[in-house]
Amino acid sequence: MNFRKSASILAASALLCLGSAYAIDRNLPRPFKEYPGVEYRQGSIPLPPDYLERTEWTFARLMYPGGWLDGYAGREGDWREGPSLWTQDFPRADRHFSLAVRRLTRISVHSVEQAVNLDDGDQIYNWPWLYAVQVGEWGITDEQAAKLRDYLLRGGFFMADDFHGTQEWGVFQETMQRVFPDRQLIDIPDTDPIFHTVYDLDDRYQIVGYEHLDTGHKKDGFIARWRGIYDDKGRIMVAASFNSDIGDSWEWADSPEYPEKYSALGIRIGVNYIVYAMTH
Repeated sequence: MNFRKSASILAASALLCLGSAYAIDRNLPRPFKEYPGVEYRQGSIPLPPDYLERTEWTFARLMYPGGWLDGYAGREGDWREGPSLWTQDFPRADRHFSLAVRRLTRISVHSVEQAVNLDDGDQIYNWPWLYAVQVGEWGITDEQAAKLRDYLLRGGFFMADDFHGTQEWGVFQETMQRVFPDRQLIDIPDTDPIFHTVYDLDDRYQIVGYEHLDTGHKKDGFIARWRGIYDDKGRIMVAASFNSDIGDSWEWADSPEYPEKYSALGIRIGVNYIVYAMTH
């Protein structure tokens, strides 16, 4: 074999290897990135010393475009950078809850959150448990809805939280009909394993947000509902806490002004959902 031919083969092989490495790298989880939130400035909450540690579970928070709520639309800017609706309670709720999961389970838990964008290639598939807040005011696109459907049918789990009253229920229901036109949101029965994976949670009451402690509810959301969407094998893919604010129960878990009973239930529900997602 002459030198020129050998050099061509080596160059082609190198490009093939480089292309394969690039393709693999694009699918690897994105490194941790801090974002500003609607309540907390970027960097206002110090990073834990072990925030770069690799673990088996990470609090993955869904990023999404804003929806109908005009009060947020004016200050939202680019939702990919925050602050935006998806950053409510962020990152304090995420980090408080992650710390609680560390203490209450044997799961190896990342001390910081991961923000995940459905438009970011295949990144969503790196995170088997996904959380979103204020899902009665979001504005995800049809393309994002299709990606979410694929993620869930492949075994992902989605916890939808902090939406209240008739109007916000209508927004969430319409969105989930675009995600799953052939599946319905139904009340999860008390006997479902999701309420018994770690804690027995037959007695579930409304978890009230910090700003609504005086009224005991938000808007016309008087009664807590725990609803879900199941796959063909009976696994819950979507668990929605309607008329409750579990994110606040995590965010304010260390505050003496916030009732302990709400954080106690909110943390237990979250732990059950995580363990369920990892075992079903």
